[in-house]
Amino acid sequence: MFGLLNINKPASVTSRDVVNQIQRLLPREIRIGHAGTLDPMATGVLVLCVGQATRLVPYVQELKKSYRAGFRLGCRSDTDDVTGTVIETTDARVPSREDVEAALHQFRGTIVQTPPQYSALRVSGKRAYDLARSGVAVELAPREVEVTRLDLLRCEGFDLEVVIDCSSGTYIRSIARDLGEALELGGLMTSLVRTAIGPFTIAESIPPDSLTQDTIASALLPAALSIGDLPCLSVTDSQAAAIRHGQKPTLPSTIASHPTVATVDPHGRLVAFGEYEAEIAKFHPRNVFQESDD
Repeated sequence: MFGLLNINKPASVTSRDVVNQIQRLLPREIRIGHAGTLDPMATGVLVLCVGQATRLVPYVQELKKSYRAGFRLGCRSDTDDVTGTVIETTDARVPSREDVEAALHQFRGTIVQTPPQYSALRVSGKRAYDLARSGVAVELAPREVEVTRLDLLRCEGFDLEVVIDCSSGTYIRSIARDLGEALELGGLMTSLVRTAIGPFTIAESIPPDSLTQDTIASALLPAALSIGDLPCLSVTDSQAAAIRHGQKPTLPSTIASHPTVATVDPHGRLVAFGEYEAEIAKFHPRNVFQESDD
């Protein structure tokens, strides 16, 4: 069993809970993992990697993400969302839509943000949220992320609704928090729906409860969907066989040298990820996959 599942995660469960639920439908020896954690309050696209496809987790995690989020201004929270201890800002003024639009501009493009104190990042081997819950103040390093779209859909009093397209590693709660600080009002996130991870969309996602032992195999999606925007080389069946046997074939191409390139066989199946040296047209396989014809 080898492939990807596009799951619509419900609210009030962790990403690991969803993995455990689907794991119970599989034979014990079949591995499964998720690519890109969603907080319990969040819903939407959660990609699961099944069988040998668990090695695709790093590639799926790097795909661009899309979200629809609710923000509330005029208050702050220790978790940067509505699930934490919320403190309202005294004498907060209701911002105009023009004020909000102007402030949003600074959160588009390449930005630097500090992750929330309550996050899954590891600090000295421990999760930041575990340290925060025990009262330990942690200092999380700011990180550079890319926000390619940040549009205001609704602005009613202190409540906003936005849509966001961004790179992997972007914290939507941090945008809510930092937007509130830019407006000198405070801010937090009230809702979050992940609407897409690369080609995996919420419109085509399936509820975890809809899967059974009899239907899970037919729900698996091809591994090639993990390629995203990475350069891709088409190979013949004989070249694919050579790669799968550990060889490093010469593959003339117009693409430039790149540390991560995908190869796909004539049937559209992912063969391998590896490095491509354009100067000598050599492909060096790193992760090789054997996808069945089924």
